[in-house]
Amino acid sequence: MQEPPAERRAIIIDTDPGVDDAIAILLALASPALELLGLTTVLGNVSLALASDNARRICELAGRPDIPIFAGAARPLAGAPIAAEPSHGSGGLGGATLPRPTMALAAGDAVDWLVDTLMRRAPVTVTVAALAPLTNLAKAMVREPRIAPRLGGIVVMGGAFATGNCPGGAEFNFYADAEATRQVLASGCRLTLVPLDLTHQALATPARMAALAAVAPPIGPPLAAMLRYYSDAALPFGLAGGALHDACVIAYLLQPGLFTGRPAHVMVETAGARIGVTVEDRRPAAAAAPNCLLLERLDADGFFTLLTERLARLPAPPESDRGR
Repeated sequence: MQEPPAERRAIIIDTDPGVDDAIAILLALASPALELLGLTTVLGNVSLALASDNARRICELAGRPDIPIFAGAARPLAGAPIAAEPSHGSGGLGGATLPRPTMALAAGDAVDWLVDTLMRRAPVTVTVAALAPLTNLAKAMVREPRIAPRLGGIVVMGGAFATGNCPGGAEFNFYADAEATRQVLASGCRLTLVPLDLTHQALATPARMAALAAVAPPIGPPLAAMLRYYSDAALPFGLAGGALHDACVIAYLLQPGLFTGRPAHVMVETAGARIGVTVEDRRPAAAAAPNCLLLERLDADGFFTLLTERLARLPAPPESDRGR
């Protein structure tokens, strides 16, 4: 077994699996450079209960039932709950059928665990990969304001500038809880934003899908089923394949050189017909200091090479067996 790197990045994944979330989680579990402390689930692509089930299914598929999974917010901070199940299938994992999970959810609430973990760990040593509506993170920041400067960073899949996927041109994660998004964007955290403008460059074209589907069992067959459904659901939007939005977050943590971006000041609309719409404040820096690194370009071929190579390593051994 290959020795893990001497320096590993500790991460928490906040998620609502979802096909692209599932692939992102698999990528993280296949990457020894990342120390996955746990998953927190939230209403988003699917209900909270289904998100929590799917997170456990994915960890078990990857051979990692040791990962703690905490259920979080079942509704947004403001407004009515919404879900994106048509894009991910009624079970949330497209065409894949995975066994019911046998691992138990971790005891306790996701928000409490986020606060406890971030306060217990040394400052700026934990990064949150935010793949879902930002409800859990916003609630954690309200519960304990000291966590904002302690975070090593938050990499957020969210926002859209050219083309959204929700009413008014909004992106789903921002639209599903615009108030939570506003709070996190204004928190002063070290933020990296991965919008649809970037993730629509990560398209699972037929050739890329074929390479991923060729990964050996037990990973390849359910991966192929997820991607077939997900890419078919993308066809009405004029995309050449399913966009692997959330996997871009994990890829950025692993190989930031695949991405280019720039500092920006990003906000979100929280009311009216434009709720959830992403806005960039382009006034001079003195008036609108950057609050994030906005990623704009992706080396898509490099991204899919990374993804395919890493997923071929699964199932992964538990943490205690790594390096033996």
